[in-house]
Amino acid sequence: MPLFSKDQIEQQEPVDWVTDPLKAAQETMKRYGLWNINQQMGSRWPIACVAVEITQRCNLDCTLCYLSEHSESIHDLPLDEVIRRIEQVYRYYGKNTDIQVTGGEPTLRKPDELCTIITRIRKLGMRATLMTNGIRASRSLLKKLCRIGLTDVAFHVDTTQQRKGYNTELELNVIRQAYLDKVKGLPLSVMFNTTLHEGNYHELPELVRFFCAHATQLRTASFQLQADSGRGTLTTRADDITLKNTLERINQGSGTVLNFDAVQAGHPNCNRYALALVINNQAHNFYDDNRLFGQVLRASKTVNWQRNQPVQSVCRFGLWLLKHPSIALRLAVWGSRRLWQLKRALIASRGKATTLSFIVHNFMDASQLDQERIACCVFNTMTRDGPISMCLHNAKRDGFIHQAIQTSEGKYWSPVTGSLSGTEQIIEVIPVDQLPSRFLRGKSRNIN
Repeated sequence: MPLFSKDQIEQQEPVDWVTDPLKAAQETMKRYGLWNINQQMGSRWPIACVAVEITQRCNLDCTLCYLSEHSESIHDLPLDEVIRRIEQVYRYYGKNTDIQVTGGEPTLRKPDELCTIITRIRKLGMRATLMTNGIRASRSLLKKLCRIGLTDVAFHVDTTQQRKGYNTELELNVIRQAYLDKVKGLPLSVMFNTTLHEGNYHELPELVRFFCAHATQLRTASFQLQADSGRGTLTTRADDITLKNTLERINQGSGTVLNFDAVQAGHPNCNRYALALVINNQAHNFYDDNRLFGQVLRASKTVNWQRNQPVQSVCRFGLWLLKHPSIALRLAVWGSRRLWQLKRALIASRGKATTLSFIVHNFMDASQLDQERIACCVFNTMTRDGPISMCLHNAKRDGFIHQAIQTSEGKYWSPVTGSLSGTEQIIEVIPVDQLPSRFLRGKSRNIN
């Protein structure tokens, strides 16, 4: 069958080239009634992050997967095209943009190609996050990537991956601990991603306790609610897996009520964020004054926070406060009050404390895309023609990963054959039942 036409894809139009992407994002938030003092999109940044998929291949077969049934049969994008897309992100959004280097499993690319990709992101003044299941992310590779500019590593570990010998999320903590040991001492901001589904939802509070107990070693615990994008063998989400219930279970595990409203990122039905202050493995709510922190975050948007350099970032923020005495005074009053409230815990810990971010992503099913949420999306995927909503890209993936790529010499590269031709042709999508068995994953493997 032929490649989907643009009308069939019904895709979100790639964003227009704009001279002020921050202002364009702000106008979008206002258009949908989401503009307020705590909204970060259009205030601190025009986009939270952009995913650059450098391969469609993966070495796992998740029961909830955003790839398509054809992904394993698609050749890796040429390195020149990956670099072009990175440069496109820079042209859209500029310096300090966060780029997720992802796939599939990005470490399946050759190490020298991965290094070239990270180097280019860093040289353009953007931040690179390696999104990986960690299987091939050796310490030596991570150490090398750190030297050339890797900022974050996000480890995806959960029961949807069907890792042999691990049947529960709590059993998988052995792998999480091994990954923490692997990155110990490296200048990396460490995240863990967990997909929540009916089989592990009851374990969420205990998993939160694990993250709090290891808060000195990681920065972010990210949770993605089950969504049916078409490939995985799990489909319909259980009725009790909701944003509201997820926040309540995070609070249950953290032992406190965290504020998920002080920092808003795009549409509230898509993303929720809270920051915990962890003392002696016990979490305490950090953002307890919405208006104060909304004003501080908006006013300090020029401060360059490097997640893998917390001390230097705090120093930069301190220097900024010296130039803004009124805000410094308000923060001092707030800080004094919080220190008094937490004095017993701080005395017991000898003043040792750290922060831990909790993020919840409520991705949409492929069959239930909401145009308002797509328009307000803060997590985009870079396509051949520009960035679009990650949920939309995942829902219409085949239409994007089968697009022919024009080279700098004017020829066209086919992702199906991996070869060049002189003219752009419609890419024929091979029917799933005709794919070789080595390419079959998810539903297609079960059917065949």
